Amino acid sequence: MTDVSSKSTAATTPTAIGRRTVLIATGATAASLAVAAAAPDAPTAEATDPAPVAAAAVCTLTKEMTEGPYYLDGQLVRADISEGKTGIPLQLTLTVVDDSTCAPLNSALVEIWHCDALGEYSGFVGNNGHDEPDNGTFLRGGVLTGADGVARITSVYPGWYRGRCVHIHVKVHTDVTLTADGSFTGGQELHTGQLFFDETITTRVAALAVYAANTVPRTTLAQDSIYDDGGAASGLLTLTALGSSPSAGYAGTLTLGVRS
Repeated sequence: MTDVSSKSTAATTPTAIGRRTVLIATGATAASLAVAAAAPDAPTAEATDPAPVAAAAVCTLTKEMTEGPYYLDGQLVRADISEGKTGIPLQLTLTVVDDSTCAPLNSALVEIWHCDALGEYSGFVGNNGHDEPDNGTFLRGGVLTGADGVARITSVYPGWYRGRCVHIHVKVHTDVTLTADGSFTGGQELHTGQLFFDETITTRVAALAVYAANTVPRTTLAQDSIYDDGGAASGLLTLTALGSSPSAGYAGTLTLGVRS
């Protein structure tokens, strides 16, 4: 099962998860606002840089995107979700801001999940036609933002599955309760969306042996039925190479604004 739908339908018809308006802010910075300290016993992003707060003039409103069929509740709160999966490194830096003020949100849980190089999701291995061990947790998890609104998550560059371009699913929660097993419960879900990758870079990555082993035809960004060609406003990451070749991996950044 793939999370595909018509672009024209998505523009006019509410999805099953609702159509809460969110904001994606890019580029500019402004003075930060004081916010409460993050929970001391949870993985949080390091707050070493000035708080990246987007100026209202560059804020662009957009709509949420489908959750898809592969979400699992209560995944681990952790900064590294790779679990040793094969694939090139991906270092995500996601900044969460309030849509009305563009101020950073502290202690918001940014949760992501995505498929591995073979297009398989943990908990659903085999749906993309490949046989591999399935522990139900690989490439799933999240981290609390720091006072600067930043969540840093380490993973691997995703593969692809039938009918979808390369992407990552993301949720933003507030007021979650951390559990003894390293997971979370409760809280309020403010945003459900997807993160996308530049097609030129994905083409280079797809040529690497670990990704070329994926036997399913790849859907490009332009062919995808969910991505609407809206750039950063639709979840397109800004990617920066970590080295001189694709195998060194990439850093991906994006600022997400949510209606809190």
